[in-house]
Amino acid sequence: MVLDSKRASVDFALTPVAKRLINVNPNMISWAGLILALACGVVFWLSGTEGRDWLLPVGALMVIVSGYFDALDGKVAKLSGKAGPKGDYLDHVFDRYADVFMIGGVAFCATWCDPYLGMLALVGVLLTSYMGTQAQAIGAPRLYAGLLGRADRVVLSTLFPLIQFIAMQFGYGSFEIAGLDICWMEIMMIWFAVVGNLTAIQRGIITWRNLGEMHPDDPKKE
Repeated sequence: MVLDSKRASVDFALTPVAKRLINVNPNMISWAGLILALACGVVFWLSGTEGRDWLLPVGALMVIVSGYFDALDGKVAKLSGKAGPKGDYLDHVFDRYADVFMIGGVAFCATWCDPYLGMLALVGVLLTSYMGTQAQAIGAPRLYAGLLGRADRVVLSTLFPLIQFIAMQFGYGSFEIAGLDICWMEIMMIWFAVVGNLTAIQRGIITWRNLGEMHPDDPKKE
């Protein structure tokens, strides 16, 4: 949770817009973010086609806007008094689909990523989120701990396409490490794969310990 703890610092960009949209159903904003995430995944996938690298900054912008909508729907719900378990559930579901759409667009583009690495990245991202929500589902505190929260993924999914695009303009779109040709987008996916799975394991351990403290007489604790 490098950036998730800083969410309150972006309220200045959310509250004024949320007040103007206070009569809008928050679920409609959630749907807009999801549809944009799907379009973003398609853009990232197409950006690997020769001559279409200009789509990388377009995709980066779409990540930011989709992430903004993801934060905005909750703010509108709170200000309008419409926050509730149904909206929270829908938000979690849409977040996971958004992750699959955007990261999947890179994972299944052979130009940017080895498909096996792409699958590991998706597993890491999904398990990280699952471990956090599952902790809450079984009565333990909701977890945001770790190095790869959702806010971190949004920032990295914005920065690395921009880095990839700029580097390509100067002929540094890829480089060799230990005999392997790696591009900047693949570096991002390696981070998602490695740090995502480590974060999932970390959250699992924390939840196990929290449950042990909450239920000290549970024979399965040992």
